[in-house]
Amino acid sequence: MFVTGCNHIARTEPNHPERGFSIVDTHQHLWNLRQFRLPWLRPGGELTRDYTLADYEQAAKGLGITRAIYMEVAVAPEQKLAEAEHIVRICEDKSNPTCAAVIGGLVLENSFKDYILRFKGNPYIKGIRHDLNNPKQLADDRLIQNLRLLGTLNMRFDLLVPPGLIGEGAQLVERCGETRFILDHCGNADPLAFDPNLEWGREPQHNPDQWKRGIDILAKHPNVICKISGIIARVSKGKATADVLSPIVMHCLDAFGPDRVVFGGDWPVCTRGAPLRVWLHLLKEIVQKRSVEDNRKLFWTNAHRFYGLS
Repeated sequence: MFVTGCNHIARTEPNHPERGFSIVDTHQHLWNLRQFRLPWLRPGGELTRDYTLADYEQAAKGLGITRAIYMEVAVAPEQKLAEAEHIVRICEDKSNPTCAAVIGGLVLENSFKDYILRFKGNPYIKGIRHDLNNPKQLADDRLIQNLRLLGTLNMRFDLLVPPGLIGEGAQLVERCGETRFILDHCGNADPLAFDPNLEWGREPQHNPDQWKRGIDILAKHPNVICKISGIIARVSKGKATADVLSPIVMHCLDAFGPDRVVFGGDWPVCTRGAPLRVWLHLLKEIVQKRSVEDNRKLFWTNAHRFYGLS
């Protein structure tokens, strides 16, 4: 089981003007490899170990994160229900910061309806995420039907697509106008694509102009917000700076506006590039010239409003 005795991060905490405001982390991963199988983890890989709530508490110590939303971790398909039921129990434990969850679900399958109806009215389950990585998936009628169902259940869908498919993602969002969407990880943007002078020993993963056009098209739809997360995981270790990350962050903030952006830590995946502490501090540096109110929206208010946190 995940360790749940995280008493040093309170679930609720008043804002303290003298040291900033409290933060909602909308993208927290946890896993126990004795309990769940994560097929995407490589044997011997840097993330191939347990990551518990106690580990998260240590990583977030002193950062002002008082609430966290669990994000599904792509467990084996047959374990998705068990993962969902387990995280509900975590959310019910008031001694830890995890107060809500986005669970995995096979949104391309006919069985999805029966699966998601198990959680109808559950106060902790806020939505579903499933990786979509080809155009046929994004236009699948079963997907459209299932995502429209999420809207009727007051649940959201985390849109996880490669940069080249953001435009197709916008068409999906338009077809499901009554469902709320979250674009994960700034559309999986690669910081290397925005500075040809960086030498990271690899090629950029996408064209920067194509990504910008996709973001601009998607942001026109009012039922989608953008999660400022994930991008530091693509930075070579020790290479993360505000200048490297700023082109992506600023374009997303400008495209979606201050009311439709939220912060996500993406721990522990973020540690591929830098610790959670470094990612949060760099993001704060990037947005420091924006108003206090806009920063409060990014780190706290928008997450409460969009996810219906009490």
